[in-house]
Amino acid sequence: MSQHPSAPYLAPSTTPAALSLPRRDMRDAARGPITPPATAITGPQAQQPSELTQRYELLDRLGVPTVASEDFDELARDMATHAGFLYGFVNLFLEEQTFVGLHQPSADTGYVIVGRTMSRNHGWCPEVMARKKALPLHDVHASPRFSGNHVVDAVGIRSYFGAPLIHDSGTVLGTVCVIDPEKRPLSEARRLRDIVINAGAQVMDHIVRASVR
Repeated sequence: MSQHPSAPYLAPSTTPAALSLPRRDMRDAARGPITPPATAITGPQAQQPSELTQRYELLDRLGVPTVASEDFDELARDMATHAGFLYGFVNLFLEEQTFVGLHQPSADTGYVIVGRTMSRNHGWCPEVMARKKALPLHDVHASPRFSGNHVVDAVGIRSYFGAPLIHDSGTVLGTVCVIDPEKRPLSEARRLRDIVINAGAQVMDHIVRASVR
């Protein structure tokens, strides 16, 4: 893969696309029962409260951590490395998009450093959640529908490939995705789409296996 152009570094506290990274002592913290939010969620792409409640209840029943997880970080890293992308995410759709798995460049590379949460209205994962199937964007500027996006400006992203995390019950828990500041050839779109679909299957397999231990 060709050398990426350098992007300006933004510390997590100043990055508009996401909030700061959770403290290290939050990783793999012991969890009590997950309490669904009591208030309704509004916005142009808001989830129905019943969907969000079902998601919380299923995550609690399966014992899925809703904070940073080393297992999910590893899965995100493997997916991004396999695809040749700078960023990889395992993303749960809670009150915010919550990146329980995250791979990104180190701070000394000059690329934008993102946090562990982001508005549910930002990025392309909300579209994946709505359509319940993979979304391959080899160049986000190739379609006006997907070109105007906060993440394009905040992180300088040109390519996105995402797939949904769907439980056997039909509940969509979130997404897996990779993003990069370089566009990809259209001829690569099918291969990259298949990588994220397979990564999503691995995440769901990990979730199911962990729940029966």
